[in-house]
Amino acid sequence: MDKNQLKVTPGDNPSGFDGLPEIQIFDPPMCCSTGLCGPTIDQTLLDVGEMIAKLQSEGYKVERYQMSTHPNAFLVNPDVMKLIRENQMAALPITVIRGQILKKGSYPKFDEIHKIFDGEK
Repeated sequence: MDKNQLKVTPGDNPSGFDGLPEIQIFDPPMCCSTGLCGPTIDQTLLDVGEMIAKLQSEGYKVERYQMSTHPNAFLVNPDVMKLIRENQMAALPITVIRGQILKKGSYPKFDEIHKIFDGEK
């Protein structure tokens, strides 16, 4: 991944990315949109929810997708579909920043995402 392609700040709109969220998270199948329902709470999903809230409070546009509720978001992204074809559900979650895959198979930490937006990666 070329760090120069991923150096962006909140509100940047590089050509070719009109209307896309700055950060897209393609989630594995879950019982609800956040995975934070049911009798036990997954700490990882709680951390992801907090990270998303923090990023949004800083002005970043973040969207999450599940195949059952947003199948078109998966289908229109050839890189995401390629990873799913190659690795099945083990590829999920997939995090995409400005159209470039940042991470697959696990969620990134807040610092990983911030380094990209700060151009430090």
